[in-house]
Amino acid sequence: MGRFSTYMVIVQGNHNAASQEQDRYLVTKGAKIGEPVPRAIVDTNTASVGIPPQAGFSAAEEISALRQQVDTLHKQLAEMTGSAKASAKAVARQTRATVKLYPVSSLIAVAAVAGAFALAVAGLRSEPSRTRYESTLDDLRDLCDRIRDRI
Repeated sequence: MGRFSTYMVIVQGNHNAASQEQDRYLVTKGAKIGEPVPRAIVDTNTASVGIPPQAGFSAAEEISALRQQVDTLHKQLAEMTGSAKASAKAVARQTRATVKLYPVSSLIAVAAVAGAFALAVAGLRSEPSRTRYESTLDDLRDLCDRIRDRI
């Protein structure tokens, strides 16, 4: 037994008329894993610490409830996955049908998207234009040169 149980036994050993009612709440054994932690009662008049009785706890019930929740989540995830797959297949079918019905328009649309992508990549690779800071710095240099010329 640990310090807690020893302390509880010592406190329980202090009997008087007022503390006998509290003695039935004292716990002399350590808590088990999985049990809820009770809120202790501290009686300053009798210098005793007690724990009110807790409702019964069944680990088997808790585990079965958790398993039901996991099963429910698994079913919901399966339904969502199936729905996403069905939507993707429908979009693919529509795209194939559009390409078959309008091959030239589809080719032009693909070329436009590819051209826009190529321009975006080329714009990123090109030399950036002068920044505002550089142009302002050049303006200040010109101003200083003009002032020197006047002096």
